[in-house]
Amino acid sequence: MNLAVVLVSPKTPGNIGSAARAMLNMGARDLRLVAPRCDHLDSGAVAMAVHAADLLREAKVYPTLREALADRDLSVGTTARLRADLAPPQHPAYVRPLVRAAAAPALVFGPEETGLINSDLEQCQLAVRIPTGDYASLNLAQAVLLVCYEFLQGQEELPERQRKTATREEMEAMYGHLRETMTLIGYTDAVRARHTLRLWRALLDRSLMSSAESRLFRGLLRQVQWKVEDAAARGTTAPRQTPAPDAPTERPELDLPATDDRPDR
Repeated sequence: MNLAVVLVSPKTPGNIGSAARAMLNMGARDLRLVAPRCDHLDSGAVAMAVHAADLLREAKVYPTLREALADRDLSVGTTARLRADLAPPQHPAYVRPLVRAAAAPALVFGPEETGLINSDLEQCQLAVRIPTGDYASLNLAQAVLLVCYEFLQGQEELPERQRKTATREEMEAMYGHLRETMTLIGYTDAVRARHTLRLWRALLDRSLMSSAESRLFRGLLRQVQWKVEDAAARGTTAPRQTPAPDAPTERPELDLPATDDRPDR
């Protein structure tokens, strides 16, 4: 497999060398460093790499993560924490089929002290979390070893998936809201509404939304309704002019998740 391991801003030569050794143990050879804060060919790195010294010498160095991922068709970030406005990290076994099917996948690991920040994870299509005990912080080389094992040497047995989905009451309320909005904007009418909504049900039910996701969707519907009603009251569809900083505005409350830019792996 043409698997690249990307280390974002690694701090110490020893960790880079240990990560290279872990890669070689699992059969990966494409090491990429993004803005490293040390010399990856330092004697300490070479000593920790042991038989992976050639891998260190062949490592490519990039100024940005975007450039390091430019030729990859699938990038998988690593994190130990849930991010409010990003998809939750998955067990590596669930991502394994996608990685193995990709032509040029990449695994992305963050700095030792912080892990990947949100702007890094935004550049990854998927995120994984290594199952651990209560203490989830791993040494960089340990994380590289475990994730490379999952994708290069792991078996196809999947752990039981557990996910709490929205209740039917929440979903039915969302579908009622959706029908009202579709009627309001002329997307459907009383004759076609039931059939149209049935198609949307089939699509949205397959997503197995969580409660928070159903509220997020309804927040969008409330914004659409407010926008239509506001335009009707003003007699124009032109955008409302930006109010003065101290001018009150009447807008619906949106169920948007809080942003979180704290870094973590």
